Amino acid sequence: MTTVRPLAVPTGPRVAQVLPALEAALRGGAPVAPYGPAEPAPHLPEPDRLPDGLALCVGTSGSTGRVKRAMLTRDNLLASARSTHEVLGGDGTWLLAMPAHHVAGLQVLVRSLVAGTTPGVLDLGGGFTAAGFVAATAALTGAGRRYTAVVPTQLTRLLEDPAGAAALASYDGVLVGGAATPPAVVRAAAAVGVRLVRTYGGSETAGGCVYDGLPLPVSEVHIDNDGHVVLGGVTVAHGYLGEPALTADAFAVDADGTRWFRTDDLGRLDDEGRLEIVGRADDVINTGGLKVTPGTVEDAVSRFVPGVRDVVVVGTPHRTWGEAVSAVVTLQRGAPTPSLRDVRTALRGVVPDHALPQRLLLLDALPLRGPGKPDRRALVQVFADQDEADETLVARRTDAGPG
Repeated sequence: MTTVRPLAVPTGPRVAQVLPALEAALRGGAPVAPYGPAEPAPHLPEPDRLPDGLALCVGTSGSTGRVKRAMLTRDNLLASARSTHEVLGGDGTWLLAMPAHHVAGLQVLVRSLVAGTTPGVLDLGGGFTAAGFVAATAALTGAGRRYTAVVPTQLTRLLEDPAGAAALASYDGVLVGGAATPPAVVRAAAAVGVRLVRTYGGSETAGGCVYDGLPLPVSEVHIDNDGHVVLGGVTVAHGYLGEPALTADAFAVDADGTRWFRTDDLGRLDDEGRLEIVGRADDVINTGGLKVTPGTVEDAVSRFVPGVRDVVVVGTPHRTWGEAVSAVVTLQRGAPTPSLRDVRTALRGVVPDHALPQRLLLLDALPLRGPGKPDRRALVQVFADQDEADETLVARRTDAGPG
């Protein structure tokens, strides 16, 4: 019986050591489960049956505290890589600028194997820096088109550095995903000529399968009756390794044989059929009996509060309203410091009164987990810690209710 074997993925130039194992898996060899350099080798269950053509078992970012491993076949991965190149305008040379044990980094390597090109590697051993990205871009070899993929925090740092912004603009396509990209950052990228492509997807879909709101040619998207985003097509994984109950809950195959994955994200399709993510089902805030979707408030803060770089909205305990709508903000360099009253005034009439933030926390940087996603649990704890600590960074109105 075929078994899945762990695959340690190093950082820096040594990441090239995993390319032979990835190539072998894509050619029908032993499937592998990549894991990062700071992680112990995972204990992998041996289910009774594995999907035909299984190549990779890729861990999710573990937002619930439990890492699951999506089973991706050769067909999943090749369809994703080829469709990505089709949308971007052709094969090219890629710069790996994120950890290669997450699906976004793995797909940079897979696309390189499919294209027959040698990827450049940004050494993240000492953390991500604009200077490091500029140097890695300058060292990138190979003729033809050039691509890279980043998360929003990396994109923001690069745009704040003139040399970093120029390096970004030299690529024929820059994929950004892993978390929502603030509208102000998208506008800043366009202003300096960056060919930005916002992606949406995850380990369960072999990485991004929706580009700038539209599904890849091999993908499909619809919204179910509960408002959840459901993704379908050739890139959808064959469930979670050794997790039959979770697989049955999240994955389905329709009468036509199309595979579907039901996400925890809430979304809508606009008049042109473009997908808009409005939040996660488990992040919805209940304040005074009224529900608030954080993504709606985050989008409004990004658009209407001057100087905001990043924003995350979470629900924090409130003795009267159950939960308070609480905004966490980082600011652009030199931006004025807003008060809670400033934020509420800017958003009044833009979002419903019950969705106006009741607490405000200003941070230099957001705590992150996985491939650049804001750590919402950590932010809730930061608010809790501030109750007994320095309150100068927290503008609170204990009398502020849903209106």
